[in-house]
Amino acid sequence: MKKWLAFLASIVAFSWVAWRLVSPSAPAEEGGAIMVYCAAGIRPPVETGAKSFGRSVELSYGGSQTLLATAELSRKSGKGDLYIPADESYIQIARAKGLLAESVPLARMRPVLAVRKGNPKGIRSVADLSKTDVKVSFPSAEATASGKLVKAALEKAGRWAELDARKPVSKPTVNDVANDLKLGVVDAGFVWDATVRQYPELEAVKVPELEGVTATITAGVFKWSARPAAALRFARWLASSDRGGPEFAKEGYEPAGGDAYEETPTILMFGGAMLRPAIEPTIQAFERREGCQVTRVYNGCGILVGQMKAGTRPDLYFACDQSFMAEVKDRFPAPRDVSINQLVILVQKGNPKGIAALKDLAKPGLRVGIGNEKQCALGVITQETLLQTKLREPVEKNIVTRLPTGDLLVNQMRAGALDAVVAYLSNAAGSVDALDAIKVDLPCAMATQPVGVDPSSPRRQIASRLVDAFLSEESKATFKSEGFRWKQE
Repeated sequence: MKKWLAFLASIVAFSWVAWRLVSPSAPAEEGGAIMVYCAAGIRPPVETGAKSFGRSVELSYGGSQTLLATAELSRKSGKGDLYIPADESYIQIARAKGLLAESVPLARMRPVLAVRKGNPKGIRSVADLSKTDVKVSFPSAEATASGKLVKAALEKAGRWAELDARKPVSKPTVNDVANDLKLGVVDAGFVWDATVRQYPELEAVKVPELEGVTATITAGVFKWSARPAAALRFARWLASSDRGGPEFAKEGYEPAGGDAYEETPTILMFGGAMLRPAIEPTIQAFERREGCQVTRVYNGCGILVGQMKAGTRPDLYFACDQSFMAEVKDRFPAPRDVSINQLVILVQKGNPKGIAALKDLAKPGLRVGIGNEKQCALGVITQETLLQTKLREPVEKNIVTRLPTGDLLVNQMRAGALDAVVAYLSNAAGSVDALDAIKVDLPCAMATQPVGVDPSSPRRQIASRLVDAFLSEESKATFKSEGFRWKQE
């Protein structure tokens, strides 16, 4: 009876641990209105989204560069949650300044030359803007995304100098340019193609100088946001294929194709067991900030690949080695390498068996454990290393166990059931009190860990942001503290 009760207790304990590993952290609720700095040229769909979102959203409009400068000044006061400029280039500038954490692509648009309906001045080209009777309005190249893109395109085509010589009227936003045209104050102006759709009094003139020039509208979340989960929910709403996306399309923009909207999305991640200590802190922080849930399944990569081939479709897969990612490359066609892990020989503290290198694992009487090559990357790399060093047969006679994860091998060592195991350096990170690690310094003893997103996933956008989190500086510090090397270095 006592044995039976003990068995039940162990099952309960195991179930609790397993639940902790896969159960998501509940995101905290955040109060207050979401403060958004939004480019004036994309006001209509963002304003509509704010009204239908179901939560208070404060919108501040202006030119993309002007808003960026305002946001920088607001950094100390912690004011502002989202920055939505009219072009991705401003998101890149904000990132370089250390202002943004996450970013969510929303839509695309293109700069065009616009005139009043019917084109009363017969403007057919950029050259026509030099006519003495043509008045031109131009969005500020210093304050707006449209002005910056148009100026760059005209400079490239050798047309900027002649336009600049005409001293066009400079306006702080494309809306101001459109209003000038609507009122007949000017005869031509540069605006977005979506702006023309929103002003029935205007029409666009196709000019070759602007052919192929595209702006990507992206929402960025400020690092200092007091309500990042709420801000990201609003960004997901605007980007979503079923909420904000149709509003962008109706107003003349090209939606970027975001995930369908979910208040609290749940993504499924498969991860090699050895990665758990290095990625858990990042996942937990991601859940809290994003307001989502990540269901993670950790196991030997051979087992995980088997589950995927049997039909399970995780949104993303973080593999222990490139070889196991290659087995499911049809599902994850564009993986990104994150880290490198090295094989080590783990021995009891003080190394009582005098093991100094792989060849010593062939000493008579040793009890050796390795990874199972059919179940995990550790086993595959161990076998390849033994094969290349011509030690496979000599060591084979001492191998008493093959397990699916390095953690299980470490547990066997700590229990005194083995004299030595071949594991990863990261497996040794939490056992320095009981075990010593001897590095295997061979090129074949290195494993590279890639992560990939399934492009067919209905949650591919949020899964991609989790990949970005894995590649962040904060994640890098965690990986290195757990014994991994950073692939980018």
